[in-house]
Amino acid sequence: MFKKLRISAAVVMAALSALAAQAALPSVTLKDINGRTVDTATLSNDGKPFVISFFALWCKPCNRELKAISEVYDEWQEETGVKLIAVSIDEAQNEQKVKPFVESKGWEYEVLLDPNGEFKRQMGVNDIPHVFVVDAKGNVVWNHQGYVDGGEEDILEEVKKYVK
Repeated sequence: MFKKLRISAAVVMAALSALAAQAALPSVTLKDINGRTVDTATLSNDGKPFVISFFALWCKPCNRELKAISEVYDEWQEETGVKLIAVSIDEAQNEQKVKPFVESKGWEYEVLLDPNGEFKRQMGVNDIPHVFVVDAKGNVVWNHQGYVDGGEEDILEEVKKYVK
């Protein structure tokens, strides 16, 4: 009897994961590093997939991942048209440090500020770095937590699945 319940629970969890993987972006109002207001539900990339990467200034793996992506970002854009949107989860007292940090790194990403962690919570982010691939229709189709050297290639492979 318990064995059947475990299988049923596993089936239910798989179904829920599949549904979550196709979920649309939640609507949270954030600001970008230039002070412009952005509704996260309207994030898009002109009919192409895009990547959302949650990071913080203090997170070394986050910074390694974003640096590794920046080194190949031009090639990614040329090959797939992908756009990366980096979301800083730094607290409000540190948000003024994000723009100078991003500029010092030469990152050409769109950068949003989530100082209250609302978007982070709505996206189910517990640990960072956490990356999401969003298809052309605005559906979250893949996500990954953590970073190891070379992990950016996994992101590119996922993006390629959604390029028309």
